[in-house]
Amino acid sequence: MKQITIITGCVLMLWQAAAQKIDRKALVQRHNVHNTRFDSLSSVTVGNGAFAYTVDVTGLQTFPQAYANGVCLGTQSEWGWHSYPNPNNYCFEEALKTYHFNGRDVTYGVQNNTTERSKAATDFARQNPHRLQLGNLGFDIRLKNGQPARLEDIKDIDQTLDMWTGEIRSAFTVEGVRVQVSTVAHPKLDEIAVKVISDLLKEKRLAVSLRFPYPTGVFLDGGTLYQENAHQSAIVGKVNAENVTIEHQLDTTSYRAYFSFSKGTGVTQKAAHYFVLQPRTNENTFVFTCTFVPGKKAEAYAADYDLTLQQSSGMWYNYWAKGAAVDFTGSIDKRAAELERRIILSQYLLRVQEAGTAPPQETGLTYNSWFGRPHLEMPWWHSVQYALWNRTELLEKMMQWYSKPVVLANARALAKRQGYEGARWQKMTDPDGTEGPSSIGAFLIWQQPHYIYFAELCYRDKPSAVTLSKYRDLVLETADFMASYAYYDSATHCYILGKGLIPAQETFKAEETFNPSFELTYWTWALQTAQEWRVRSGMPRNKKYDEVLQHLSPLPQKDGVYYPTESAADAYANPKYRTDHPIVLGNMGMLAPVKDIDTAVMRKTFDWVWQNWNWPETWGWDFPLTAMAATRLGMPDKAVDALLMNITTNTYLPNGHNYQDGRLRIYLPGNGGLLSAVAMMCAGFDGNHTLAPGIPKNGQWKVRWEGLKKMP
Repeated sequence: MKQITIITGCVLMLWQAAAQKIDRKALVQRHNVHNTRFDSLSSVTVGNGAFAYTVDVTGLQTFPQAYANGVCLGTQSEWGWHSYPNPNNYCFEEALKTYHFNGRDVTYGVQNNTTERSKAATDFARQNPHRLQLGNLGFDIRLKNGQPARLEDIKDIDQTLDMWTGEIRSAFTVEGVRVQVSTVAHPKLDEIAVKVISDLLKEKRLAVSLRFPYPTGVFLDGGTLYQENAHQSAIVGKVNAENVTIEHQLDTTSYRAYFSFSKGTGVTQKAAHYFVLQPRTNENTFVFTCTFVPGKKAEAYAADYDLTLQQSSGMWYNYWAKGAAVDFTGSIDKRAAELERRIILSQYLLRVQEAGTAPPQETGLTYNSWFGRPHLEMPWWHSVQYALWNRTELLEKMMQWYSKPVVLANARALAKRQGYEGARWQKMTDPDGTEGPSSIGAFLIWQQPHYIYFAELCYRDKPSAVTLSKYRDLVLETADFMASYAYYDSATHCYILGKGLIPAQETFKAEETFNPSFELTYWTWALQTAQEWRVRSGMPRNKKYDEVLQHLSPLPQKDGVYYPTESAADAYANPKYRTDHPIVLGNMGMLAPVKDIDTAVMRKTFDWVWQNWNWPETWGWDFPLTAMAATRLGMPDKAVDALLMNITTNTYLPNGHNYQDGRLRIYLPGNGGLLSAVAMMCAGFDGNHTLAPGIPKNGQWKVRWEGLKKMP
């Protein structure tokens, strides 16, 4: 019979599931988001992981400009991408620059400012393709005097995001008249379903509007810019009593919004990209669905509101009931409730924003960062948590992208262009795995072993010949690049990594850097694991892998502390090298001890980083990274302190988003990292024999968990 693990003080109790089963519904719903006033950083989202729709206090996207510098009111889908016309025939090759490393020339796609044309070509390659905001779907609310309602006219706000069902229930008044709104997303379609109840409908003062934005092409884009002449929108075909299709054409990209609504609804085009649905009956209830579809389909299947609500509730029940759970009820430490809140909201946000078939961008499906492009060093932080929280199928869903023929072809072509074997996974990319030019990203390598890590998690979940067959080829192609990338230095008789790389701590120069500590550790772990995959598959060990493993350079250290790179002997004396990611902690945080790691040296390294790092100059996943290292090193108090460190980049907003700064208001790798760290802190890791190794044993914490998996 399934059992639940409870730890309180230093006492372990294993109780039967019937006596100790966590009340999943109560656990989730006690952290429902509740808004009673406007806050640009507290918008809430519904979605299915491949489509997301974020709303303001009205339950729709009525006031997008008010949220433009907060958590934007986005409508995004995995398929929604666009490229500007290219009349100058710019090509990616114009971004390439040649560098001389380890006795040979290698080309990298960087920010090439050599000439005006190369700069323009590089900028074009960075911007295109970019992710689209599909549309702004909000209310058109009129005051008694006929003027549009302003945000300050929205009174008596009472909005709840019910994470158990995926429903947003919003209530407010306008000039004393109450409006009630229910908003849900379909679990499979790119669709929202809405039910509105208000006497404003009978007074013809409440309608629904759809506006199509044109992408700005900027680094961060919330989609609130409207240009009339750069694109086209139109009602397609005949409007009947219950539905209408509206088409949006941007250059060579087109898609449609298919509406299904209550009978008696009029649809008009108010401006070039502005459409209004006006209920014309004397009812006080209006129900509609809006489904976004790519291309020029004549019509799209749309579920009605009741069915969508039912199916949404079913999807969320399965997610919460079948995945893992952590409950801190009974803890005395006042921080426990906040940690539990972050855990629940992070699970919701990651399922809504990034449970699709491609690596997500850092800001999910809310607003664009880095032009909406995925960064391949980040899926570890986004998606490893799915496997640890008993939702491996969602990790596997994302992994499908790596095996797409066009994606794999691009990864192989990159490795071949640079003179390596196998497949080299890019940093900044797009739906087809195209390399995006970046003076930092082109030199990163720590994304390379991720696929092997993901595959190993899948095998642990289902250790079978089927799993081996499914992922083995890409595991080995990934490892082939890694073995060929390592350069044999005849002077030291060691294989080195670099020069020509930038570590995960991005403060180092590519031209100078070699043998970064974490990358050496990760290379060892990944090549060892790839060899295990060969053995499991009945294949002989790869001689090149073994040669690199036996002669890979030792981890750099000085004064009994591990250093970030061998090439920076004075690293910790220089303040600039105490910023960004303290990835040296990943040597024994993200990864189990491998290579020649000395636990005493690692503990001294941790203490030095804890005391000397410039913590305000970090990112959201750095705190879970630190908690993982503390857990493996047997310091549970520090693990909790790290997760709840009072630093701006470790802020979790009322809606659960990990806030970084005024530029990057949400950052989902922080949410994913939190969940991975908590799983390790409770369920442990390979070789661990301590119960809940990351939970303090001071009598202040009581924790129950179900379904968590150990971290490798």
